[in-house]
Amino acid sequence: MRLEIGNKVAVLDDVIKGIVTAISGDDISVKTNDGMIFTFASSELVKIEKDQKELSKFSDINNSILKEKISNQPVKKSLFSKTKKEIILEVDLHINQLVRSTRGLDNYDMLNLQLTTAKNKIEFAISKRISKLVFIHGVGEGVLKSELQSLLNRYPVKYYDASYKKYGLGATEVYIYQNSN
Repeated sequence: MRLEIGNKVAVLDDVIKGIVTAISGDDISVKTNDGMIFTFASSELVKIEKDQKELSKFSDINNSILKEKISNQPVKKSLFSKTKKEIILEVDLHINQLVRSTRGLDNYDMLNLQLTTAKNKIEFAISKRISKLVFIHGVGEGVLKSELQSLLNRYPVKYYDASYKKYGLGATEVYIYQNSN
Protein backbone atom coordinates (compact mmCIF):
# COMPACT_ATOMS: atom_id res chain seq x y z
CA MET A 1 0.00 0.00 0.00
CA ARG A 2 1.38 3.36 -0.98
CA LEU A 3 0.77 6.18 1.49
CA GLU A 4 1.04 9.84 0.59
CA ILE A 5 1.14 13.04 2.62
CA GLY A 6 -2.43 14.01 3.53
CA ASN A 7 -3.78 10.44 3.71
CA LYS A 8 -5.91 9.52 6.70
CA VAL A 9 -4.41 6.52 8.51
CA ALA A 10 -4.98 4.36 11.57
CA VAL A 11 -2.40 2.41 13.57
CA LEU A 12 -3.00 -1.36 13.46
CA ASP A 13 -2.11 -2.23 17.06
CA ASP A 14 -3.24 0.99 18.73
CA VAL A 15 -6.16 3.40 18.88
CA ILE A 16 -4.37 6.18 17.06
CA LYS A 17 -5.73 7.86 13.94
CA GLY A 18 -4.36 10.82 12.09
CA ILE A 19 -3.07 12.36 8.90
CA VAL A 20 0.28 11.58 7.25
CA THR A 21 2.51 14.67 7.55
CA ALA A 22 5.91 13.35 6.46
CA ILE A 23 7.39 10.28 4.78
CA SER A 24 11.06 9.37 5.26
CA GLY A 25 11.80 5.97 3.68
CA ASP A 26 9.81 3.39 5.68
CA ASP A 27 9.15 5.83 8.56
CA ILE A 28 5.90 7.74 8.35
CA SER A 29 4.98 10.67 10.61
CA VAL A 30 1.34 10.89 11.65
CA LYS A 31 -0.32 13.93 13.21
CA THR A 32 -3.30 13.01 15.43
CA ASN A 33 -6.41 15.11 16.03
CA ASP A 34 -4.80 16.21 19.33
CA GLY A 35 -1.87 17.71 17.45
CA MET A 36 0.62 15.04 18.57
CA ILE A 37 3.07 13.70 15.98
CA PHE A 38 4.08 10.02 16.04
CA THR A 39 6.41 8.08 13.76
CA PHE A 40 5.48 4.56 12.61
CA ALA A 41 6.75 2.01 10.12
CA SER A 42 4.54 1.80 7.02
CA SER A 43 3.65 -1.81 7.92
CA GLU A 44 2.03 -0.58 11.15
CA LEU A 45 -0.41 1.74 9.37
CA VAL A 46 -3.54 1.26 7.35
CA LYS A 47 -5.11 3.83 5.07
CA ILE A 48 -8.64 4.90 6.00
CA GLU A 49 -10.82 5.22 2.92
CA LYS A 50 -14.09 6.19 4.64
CA ASP A 51 -14.77 7.91 7.94
CA GLN A 52 -16.53 5.97 10.68
CA LYS A 53 -19.44 8.38 10.32
CA GLU A 54 -19.73 7.34 6.68
CA LEU A 55 -19.56 3.65 7.60
CA SER A 56 -22.30 4.08 10.21
CA LYS A 57 -24.61 5.20 7.41
CA PHE A 58 -24.73 1.55 6.32
CA SER A 59 -27.72 1.16 8.62
CA ASP A 60 -29.61 3.29 6.10
CA ILE A 61 -31.12 0.88 3.58
CA ASN A 62 -31.06 3.39 0.74
CA ASN A 63 -27.36 4.19 1.17
CA SER A 64 -25.54 4.01 -2.17
CA ILE A 65 -22.34 2.60 -0.61
CA LEU A 66 -24.31 -0.19 1.04
CA LYS A 67 -26.15 -1.02 -2.18
CA GLU A 68 -22.83 -1.21 -3.99
CA LYS A 69 -21.39 -3.57 -1.35
CA ILE A 70 -24.48 -5.79 -1.44
CA SER A 71 -24.58 -5.94 -5.23
CA ASN A 72 -20.92 -7.02 -5.33
CA GLN A 73 -21.51 -9.97 -2.99
CA PRO A 74 -21.97 -13.36 -4.66
CA VAL A 75 -25.40 -14.95 -4.32
CA LYS A 76 -25.27 -17.97 -2.04
CA LYS A 77 -27.47 -20.91 -2.91
CA SER A 78 -28.43 -23.37 -0.24
CA LEU A 79 -27.65 -27.01 -0.83
CA PHE A 80 -30.73 -27.95 1.12
CA SER A 81 -34.24 -27.05 0.13
CA LYS A 82 -37.28 -27.35 2.30
CA THR A 83 -40.12 -28.41 0.07
CA LYS A 84 -42.30 -30.46 2.39
CA LYS A 85 -45.28 -28.54 3.68
CA GLU A 86 -46.50 -30.43 6.68
CA ILE A 87 -50.20 -30.33 7.51
CA ILE A 88 -51.00 -30.18 11.20
CA LEU A 89 -54.61 -30.77 12.20
CA GLU A 90 -55.53 -28.84 15.35
CA VAL A 91 -58.52 -30.11 17.33
CA ASP A 92 -59.89 -28.12 20.24
CA LEU A 93 -61.53 -30.54 22.65
CA HIS A 94 -62.94 -27.91 24.99
CA ILE A 95 -66.60 -28.80 25.44
CA ASN A 96 -67.82 -25.29 24.56
CA GLN A 97 -66.15 -25.73 21.13
CA LEU A 98 -67.99 -29.01 20.49
CA VAL A 99 -71.57 -28.18 21.55
CA ARG A 100 -73.66 -25.03 21.76
CA SER A 101 -74.81 -25.69 25.30
CA THR A 102 -73.85 -28.15 28.02
CA ARG A 103 -77.34 -28.02 29.48
CA GLY A 104 -78.52 -31.55 30.25
CA LEU A 105 -75.00 -33.04 29.97
CA ASP A 106 -73.19 -34.43 32.98
CA ASN A 107 -69.40 -34.83 33.21
CA TYR A 108 -69.54 -38.41 31.88
CA ASP A 109 -71.48 -37.33 28.76
CA MET A 110 -69.13 -34.40 28.10
CA LEU A 111 -66.03 -36.62 28.45
CA ASN A 112 -67.51 -39.23 26.09
CA LEU A 113 -68.33 -36.53 23.54
CA GLN A 114 -64.78 -35.19 23.72
CA LEU A 115 -63.26 -38.68 23.36
CA THR A 116 -65.56 -39.55 20.46
CA THR A 117 -64.52 -36.37 18.71
CA ALA A 118 -60.84 -37.22 19.31
CA LYS A 119 -61.36 -40.77 17.99
CA ASN A 120 -63.10 -39.49 14.84
CA LYS A 121 -60.31 -36.97 14.20
CA ILE A 122 -57.60 -39.62 14.62
CA GLU A 123 -59.34 -41.94 12.17
CA PHE A 124 -59.90 -39.05 9.76
CA ALA A 125 -56.20 -38.13 9.93
CA ILE A 126 -55.18 -41.75 9.32
CA SER A 127 -57.50 -42.04 6.31
CA LYS A 128 -56.32 -38.71 4.82
CA ARG A 129 -52.65 -39.47 5.62
CA ILE A 130 -52.23 -36.42 7.86
CA SER A 131 -49.18 -37.15 9.96
CA LYS A 132 -49.63 -34.66 12.82
CA LEU A 133 -52.52 -33.72 15.06
CA VAL A 134 -52.65 -31.41 18.03
CA PHE A 135 -55.36 -31.98 20.59
CA ILE A 136 -56.03 -28.91 22.71
CA HIS A 137 -57.53 -30.25 25.93
CA GLY A 138 -56.67 -27.64 28.52
CA VAL A 139 -55.09 -28.18 31.92
CA GLY A 140 -57.99 -28.80 34.31
CA GLU A 141 -57.79 -31.84 36.56
CA GLY A 142 -56.13 -33.95 33.86
CA VAL A 143 -59.01 -36.40 33.35
CA LEU A 144 -59.43 -35.63 29.63
CA LYS A 145 -55.68 -35.74 29.06
CA SER A 146 -55.29 -39.15 30.70
CA GLU A 147 -58.32 -40.56 28.86
CA LEU A 148 -56.99 -39.13 25.60
CA GLN A 149 -53.64 -40.85 26.20
CA SER A 150 -55.47 -44.11 26.88
CA LEU A 151 -57.29 -43.69 23.55
CA LEU A 152 -54.08 -42.87 21.69
CA ASN A 153 -52.41 -46.05 22.96
CA ARG A 154 -54.81 -48.03 20.73
CA TYR A 155 -53.49 -46.44 17.52
CA PRO A 156 -50.12 -46.53 15.69
CA VAL A 157 -49.10 -43.14 17.04
CA LYS A 158 -46.52 -41.42 19.14
CA TYR A 159 -47.72 -38.58 21.37
CA TYR A 160 -46.09 -35.95 23.54
CA ASP A 161 -46.82 -32.54 25.01
CA ALA A 162 -47.27 -29.95 22.27
CA SER A 163 -45.22 -26.76 22.00
CA TYR A 164 -45.56 -24.82 25.22
CA LYS A 165 -44.75 -21.63 23.35
CA LYS A 166 -47.66 -22.08 20.95
CA TYR A 167 -50.30 -23.97 22.96
CA GLY A 168 -49.39 -23.61 26.62
CA LEU A 169 -49.58 -26.59 28.97
CA GLY A 170 -52.91 -27.99 27.82
CA ALA A 171 -52.18 -29.63 24.47
CA THR A 172 -50.92 -32.97 23.18
CA GLU A 173 -49.20 -33.39 19.82
CA VAL A 174 -49.74 -36.70 18.03
CA TYR A 175 -47.53 -38.13 15.29
CA ILE A 176 -49.26 -40.79 13.19
CA TYR A 177 -47.08 -43.48 11.65
CA GLN A 178 -48.08 -43.83 8.00
CA ASN A 179 -47.77 -47.02 5.97
CA SER A 180 -45.93 -46.62 2.67
CA ASN A 181 -48.33 -48.92 0.78
